[in-house]
Amino acid sequence: MTFALCLLVPVVLILGIGLGLSFYMTRRHRLAEIHTPAEYGLEYEEVPLRTADGLTLCGWWIPAPGSERAVVILHGHGGSMDGDVHRAPMLHRAGYGVLLLDFRAHGRSPGRVATFGYLERWDVQAAVEFLKRRGMRRIGLLGFSYGGMASMLAAPLCPDVGAVVTDGGPARLRSAIIGRGAELGLPGWLTAFLAWLTVTLTSARLGANLFRYEPVRWVGKIAPRPVLFIHGDLDPYCFDFDDLFAAAREPKEVWRLPDVGHTQASEVYPEEFYRRVVGFFDRHLRRE
Repeated sequence: MTFALCLLVPVVLILGIGLGLSFYMTRRHRLAEIHTPAEYGLEYEEVPLRTADGLTLCGWWIPAPGSERAVVILHGHGGSMDGDVHRAPMLHRAGYGVLLLDFRAHGRSPGRVATFGYLERWDVQAAVEFLKRRGMRRIGLLGFSYGGMASMLAAPLCPDVGAVVTDGGPARLRSAIIGRGAELGLPGWLTAFLAWLTVTLTSARLGANLFRYEPVRWVGKIAPRPVLFIHGDLDPYCFDFDDLFAAAREPKEVWRLPDVGHTQASEVYPEEFYRRVVGFFDRHLRRE
């Protein structure tokens, strides 16, 4: 009995840690900062985005009169459209309508569980369907980190998406967890095990195998539509970026920066960032 108990205690402890990490990673994120497009002189409309599973997400639509081109900006984990609204003016000046949204379980949108792309695919699909109803014929996705993951999982399901830019979108959920562990100074073997355990238990909670919904498994399905990868070599969450880029099929482009961390390209090189992103969309979302 004592021997069995000695075995049971560490097993329960390990499972408890894994479940704790699972709930922590997928918890709801409240609105942390408040901004609006009006701060940048942009006229906008608050719009509801109805998902296939029945949620009504909150979004902001910034139209560009006379244009049939639009870009969806997809925020990072724990963020909201408020934190990314400063990215809208560069696209709007270039003649793009801009749609921002709060993912499920983020900001103003409903939902209790963040799933790192598995359910957020439907959020992106809802955004694309909204743009189609508004007459947009050439649609691009611009995703940052968590939003990059969602863009790579959603684009294969959205034939109306013509081009994708992902900035710091990890190849795997495990990669992001391992990267966080490295930032905290944990041993690599421990973070790798905890990452596997967390994804396994989260899969059980959601009733879906999240290992099958890794961007590295889906990014190749976006072709023949183009993808631009923005990657900083100092990014701890994307240490396996080479796997992701290799999995993508042509046409694909990469802007790789040796001195930049996670989604910091637009901060360190703002003019170059805007030039490359707008130029990419201009080439691939031009009129037929």
